[in-house]
Amino acid sequence: MTDPPSARPSDRLARPLRSFRISVTDRCNLRCSYCMPEEHYTWLPRSDILTFDETARIASCFVRLGVDKLRITGGEPLLRQDLPELIVLLARIHGVRDIALTTNGVLLPRFGAALRDAGVRRVTVSLDTLRADRFVALTGRDQLAATLAGIDRAVELWPGAVKLNAVVMRDRNDDELVDLLRFARARGVELRFIEYMDVGGATAWSGATVVSRREILARLAERFGAPVPCAERDWAPADRFRLPDGTVFGVISSTTEPFCRTCDRARLTADGMWYTCLYAKSGVDLRSAVRCGATDAELDALVARRWRERTDRGAEERHALREARGPLAARDELADDPHLEMHKRGG
Repeated sequence: MTDPPSARPSDRLARPLRSFRISVTDRCNLRCSYCMPEEHYTWLPRSDILTFDETARIASCFVRLGVDKLRITGGEPLLRQDLPELIVLLARIHGVRDIALTTNGVLLPRFGAALRDAGVRRVTVSLDTLRADRFVALTGRDQLAATLAGIDRAVELWPGAVKLNAVVMRDRNDDELVDLLRFARARGVELRFIEYMDVGGATAWSGATVVSRREILARLAERFGAPVPCAERDWAPADRFRLPDGTVFGVISSTTEPFCRTCDRARLTADGMWYTCLYAKSGVDLRSAVRCGATDAELDALVARRWRERTDRGAEERHALREARGPLAARDELADDPHLEMHKRGG
C-alpha cells in the first residue's frame, strides 16, 4: 500500500517523485573506465557516512511523499558492512513496495542469500563483456569469473527478477552486442544496453565513443530481425523491445535520446547529499538536517519544496551542446568536488 497521490509532489515539469536511489558507499572493487577510471580517489570521510538508522529515516521521508520503489546502489553496495541490516529497516517502512539492488555481482555468491532474505526483491548486475582480457581492460580487475558466478547465483535467488546492464562503447565492446544478448537469453534474464554517458568520472568520454540506440537496434536487426517496441506506459529509463523470437531487451539512451521529461528519480549519496539529477552540480545536504535535529515534518517540507522547484533537464541540456559536448567534469573539478563522481551518486 502506498501513500495517497496527494502526498506525492510534482516538479515544474509535472514529474512526480516516485523512485529513490540510495547509495550506501562510494567504494568499489572494480575500476570501470566509464565510471572510475583512476586508481586513486578521495573517499568520503567515514564520519560523514550515514548510519543505517539515518538512511532509513531519510528513506521514510521520501516514502511519506509518495516514493514506493527503493534501489540500493554504490559504488559497489555489497562492500557496505552488514548491508542486510539496512535492507530489513527499509523493508519495514510502510509504503515501500519494492527494494532493488544494483551490483557488479562479484560478491553476490557470498551475500546474495542474506540480501534476498532481508527484503531485496530485484537485482541488476553490470556486465559489459564476456571476454576475460577485455574485462580486465574495462574494469582494471581480473574478476570476470566472479561476476559470472554472481550472475548465476542471482538467477538462483531471484528467478525472473534479474536484469543485466551493459554499457556500450565503440571499439571497446560494441562487437559483443549479439553475444551479450545470447548470454542473457540463455539465463532467462533481460539485458539492457546503456549508451555511454558523459557523467561523473567519465573523463575520457567523447561523442565518437557513443554507440546510439539507433545503431544498437540496427545491428541487432541484422542478426535477429527487426526489434519491435514493447507497448508500455511507465517511467522506467529503458525503452524495451521484443525480437521476432520473443527475446525482450532494453536500451537506455539518455545520451542521444534523453528522457528527462519522464524522470521521477531522486538520488542520495552515502553521506546524505540528495541530487535531483545525475548531471546536477549541487545537491541538498539532508545529513546535516537530520543530525541538526530536524523533525519529520521539517524534513518532509524540505524535500517536498525542493522537488516542487525542480526543473532539471540535465541530459537534454547536454544533448543540446552537440559538437561542443565533452566530459561533464575534468579531473581537477572531480578532485575539488568528489560529489560530482557518478560512483558517489549511484548512477
